[in-house]
Order: sequence, then C-alpha cells, then structure tokens
Amino acid sequence: MAKSKKNLEFTFERTIPALPEEVYDAWLNPEVKGNHWNVAKKLLFNPKVDGLYYIGVEGFPHYGRFTKLKRPSIIEHTWVSPNTMGLETNVTVTFKKQGAGALMTLVHRDLPNTEEAKGHEEGSNYFLDIFPGQFKASRKK
Repeated sequence: MAKSKKNLEFTFERTIPALPEEVYDAWLNPEVKGNHWNVAKKLLFNPKVDGLYYIGVEGFPHYGRFTKLKRPSIIEHTWVSPNTMGLETNVTVTFKKQGAGALMTLVHRDLPNTEEAKGHEEGSNYFLDIFPGQFKASRKK
C-alpha cells in the first residue's frame, strides 16, 4: 500500500481557568511558561499582522509570521521548522469563554506527512500541558 501524501493536521484543546483575554495575552508573552516563545535561547518577536518571529531552540530554528491577531479570540501564524522540511505550515489558536474559564484550541495544519512532522503532536502537547498551570495560582474563586 502506498503511503498517503495527505498533509497532517493536529488539533489540541485545553480548558484554562482564566478569562479569554488573559489567556490570549499570556500566549503572546515570552515570559509565560508553556508557550513556544518562552523556551527560546534566541527570540526575535514582533506579534502584529505581518510581524515576524524567530525562535532559536538548541540550535534549531523555528520561524514564521503572524497572519491574524484579534484579541481576545484568535492568533494565527505560519510555522517553519526543520521538522516541517522547510515548508510553511499554519497554526491557529482560538480562545472562547467556557464557564468561568476559557477553551483554548490550537490547530496546526499543512504539515507534511512525515515522521519528523508527526513530532509536532508531541511537542504541542508538551507545551499545552504546561501552559494552563500558569493560571492556577493567580486565579481566585
């Protein structure tokens, strides 16, 4: 059977104990643990439409440009890394009020169907498992 050439798409959801505005702002703040920007050894970061970013992590470049920013509901940007085989992929992060918190959904699409690109699933889960913990201590019931 021939291997499928179809691009990969991963969807992740997390419920976070904070308002969508707070979660949106934290996702764009390089000081907050659990977002991609926080792990950079070298960071160039311009979060505005057509603004570029570069994340240097252990000698591996990750870069792209912001394509849509609408506070507090959506962040879209492109993503290029060694594991995308140099292809520009797309990341959309949405934030919606859910009860007393926010539902954060991250969709990474247009990934090549390779073992390397499949690593983005583990990587995104790693960050998204850390990120909600940044809100627990600061949120009052």
